[in-house]
Amino acid sequence: MQNKYPIGILGATGMVGQRFIQLLENHPWFEITWLAASDRSSGKIYGDAAKWRLDTPLPERIARMTVSPAEPEGAPKIVFASVDAAYARELEPRFAAAGCAVVSNSSAFRMAPNVPLVLPEVNAEHLHLIEEQSWRKESGGYIVTNSNCTVMGPVMALKPIADRFGIEQIFATSMQAVSGAGYPGVASMDILDNVVPYISNEEEKMEEEMLKLLGKLDGRAVKPLAARMSASCNRVPVVDGHTVSVSVKLARKATREEILAAWAEFRPLAGQNLPSAPDQPVEWAPQQDRPQPRLDRNRGKGMTATVGRLRPCGVLDWKFTVLSHNTIRGAAGATILNAELLASLGKLEPVAEIAARS
Repeated sequence: MQNKYPIGILGATGMVGQRFIQLLENHPWFEITWLAASDRSSGKIYGDAAKWRLDTPLPERIARMTVSPAEPEGAPKIVFASVDAAYARELEPRFAAAGCAVVSNSSAFRMAPNVPLVLPEVNAEHLHLIEEQSWRKESGGYIVTNSNCTVMGPVMALKPIADRFGIEQIFATSMQAVSGAGYPGVASMDILDNVVPYISNEEEKMEEEMLKLLGKLDGRAVKPLAARMSASCNRVPVVDGHTVSVSVKLARKATREEILAAWAEFRPLAGQNLPSAPDQPVEWAPQQDRPQPRLDRNRGKGMTATVGRLRPCGVLDWKFTVLSHNTIRGAAGATILNAELLASLGKLEPVAEIAARS
């Protein structure tokens, strides 16, 4: 791809916005041409507006860019969005109405009937829902979302199991990193030497989003997976990496070897050459004390879900532990991969037209 898609970042100064910038540096398909943030940052040079928090240098070109107002005027036609849900409910439809493809990390529209909640390895076919959106019909714009950061790891691990054996019940207990709360996150006196057994709306998001992601597209809507789901969510003193303990009841009995084979053979994006897609989306860790956030969160450049501790469950059928990087796979990386999938399907403006206009 010789000509890159110009893209904008809505919410560019936040932690997910910064992760977008980090992951998009030298991306073969996308080039950042527009940054937008709140009124307090608008008009400033990005290097002055954002306090860079990541472990790689802020690219000099980005540091020199001026932060624009969070308005569709002047924005490119592809926007990666990561703003609080309350603002997203107002802003994202305005960008879609202006003809923008809004690829969002916000929770605002994830459960809307005509908005696809997509994890490319799991439910790429749900992208057809964009054709049901009024913005698509009127201006060409639309909204696509990725899931809550805690949901992605378990869904990646459950998808090949659901396809082969069916799932009737899911119990999930999360141990979530503090970076999931954004910056500055949880106060140190609240999280050090502690576990906080409550994260606002997190359990509801896990239960609803997981069943939608694992559901089937039925005409103009998604029919959620017909399984019973229960989640318990906890904040733990880890910087990055959400760990989830999962128990499942299967519709058809499966052996340990069959489940391991389902994970090993799960490569639905193989051959599509999407730059951010990991070669092995679900990777087995055979050690009895893995996965661990510090040791395993960066597998597949942070895009792989690592599973371990598969063993029989005394209440349901099987239980296991899954780990995923919450700000890469669970946030910015997932949004970028969704955009790559949209590009591969011809759902973004053709590069030739972008080049002709620029």
